[in-house]
Order: sequence, then C-alpha cells, then structure tokens
Amino acid sequence: MDLQLTNKTALVTGSTAGIGFAIASLFAQEGAAVVVNGRSQNRVDEAIERIRREQKDVRVSGVAADLGASKGTDLLTRSVPQVDILVNNLGIFDTDISDDDWLRFFEVNVLSGVRLSRFYLPGMLKRNWGRIVFISSESALNIPVEMIHYGVTKTAQIALARGLAEMTGGTSVTVNSVLAGPTRSEGVEGFLQEMAKAQGSDTATLEKEFFRSVRPSS
Repeated sequence: MDLQLTNKTALVTGSTAGIGFAIASLFAQEGAAVVVNGRSQNRVDEAIERIRREQKDVRVSGVAADLGASKGTDLLTRSVPQVDILVNNLGIFDTDISDDDWLRFFEVNVLSGVRLSRFYLPGMLKRNWGRIVFISSESALNIPVEMIHYGVTKTAQIALARGLAEMTGGTSVTVNSVLAGPTRSEGVEGFLQEMAKAQGSDTATLEKEFFRSVRPSS
C-alpha cells in the first residue's frame, strides 16, 4: 500500500496504545512523520520506541500533553505548530459517572477535538490540503444504556465532523468520522475485567454475555 504520505505530518491523539497506536504505527509505515500523543511521557517514549523497533527508517516523535484541558492543547500546538493529518482519537469511557465526570468526558472526548481542529484547520485550508478524522463510535448511534454519557460525546463528535466537513466543502481538506465498534484494545480489556470483577464473573464469560445481550449488533 502506498498512501503517498512521505511529505505529510500526522498527529494522532491518544496514541500510546490501542486503536490510536495502531493508527500511528500504520502512518509511520506509510512514510508520514508521525506525532504520538499521550498524558505520560513514559508512555509516549515507550510507544515511540515500539514503533521504531517494529519498523525501520520511520519518522516518529511524541508530545506528552493532557488534551482534556486547554493548557494541554496549548502545549501540544506549541510543540507541533503544523500538521497535514489530524486524527482525533483521544477518548475515555466508563460506567456510573457523576455530573462532574460528564463534564470531564465532554472535555476529553469532544473539546480536545474542537480545540485541535480550530488550531490546525486554518493552515490546512491555506495550503489547500488536509485530513481531519474523528474516531467516533457505533455508540454514537446505538447509545449504550450503561454508558449514555459516552454515546452523547460520540454523537457530538459526528456533529462536529459534519459541520467542519460542510465548512471545508470545495477544498482539498476533508473531515470524516469513523464509527468504530468494540475493539479488543488495552482499554476495552480493562473495562471488561472491571465489569467481571464487579459482577463476580470471569472475564471470558462476561465478554460473551456482554456481546450477546448488550452489543448484539457488534
């Protein structure tokens, strides 16, 4: 596969593990200069080292910044003032949250993408080339009863992407959403383990029951 990315810079948020890491790794494989992001410098360094270990002659760097707060976004954009590809992958999920956590979910899952798109989109339009991708979720349409708050934030991402896509119409800048289904990542495995522990079940049994009764369309 040749995606012709050798002269492109790609920023993938929340990319020290899981879906984000897989995306960053593939971009590096395709020749893009990749920027890995996570909250922990150690996790960022580990992700960079892993990509370099698995692939030769890749261009990969990283910025540790908590994008759930505006100061984290400011830190990242100062370090990386221009990108050609922005993948808003950062997201958190949990069950049984408080009102304060609703606000935290919105900050992380939605406003992080708002702030980064607001910063990078003008440059993309000026250069008349750019890609913005929001890693949303099928939960945006099939709202999970145990995580309504998560579904709300993912629906907001789709609305945001749609509005930006309308704004960039007629240019060579595209904005899209990817509605991912449940993916066996480190985060999902941890989520299932916590649910199993709370219910006094083993993880394998709970996983089968979860997809049978809660996510039958997945």
